Amino acid sequence: MPIGPQPHGRRGTVEEPYTPLNLRLVLAAFGLVVCVGLSILLFRMGWTVPGWLLAGWAVVALVDIVVIQFRRRARARAEGGDHSLFE
Repeated sequence: MPIGPQPHGRRGTVEEPYTPLNLRLVLAAFGLVVCVGLSILLFRMGWTVPGWLLAGWAVVALVDIVVIQFRRRARARAEGGDHSLFE
């Protein structure tokens, strides 16, 4: 999937769905905060395996945030203006 803006005049189709990037960003940030917090808690309790699993999910959430930011910047360059949380 190319990292770029949504094509002009298209809100999404079955083949290429429209994604609300701002909402994805909020959800990924929430997942990052929760996974980091629980991972630290599990490490302090001595449960290392679940702690490492949550640390891995935190890394995935961080990568998702970076990809979303690239797509948001590409959309802003192509369309301009601000978008609501659900656009």
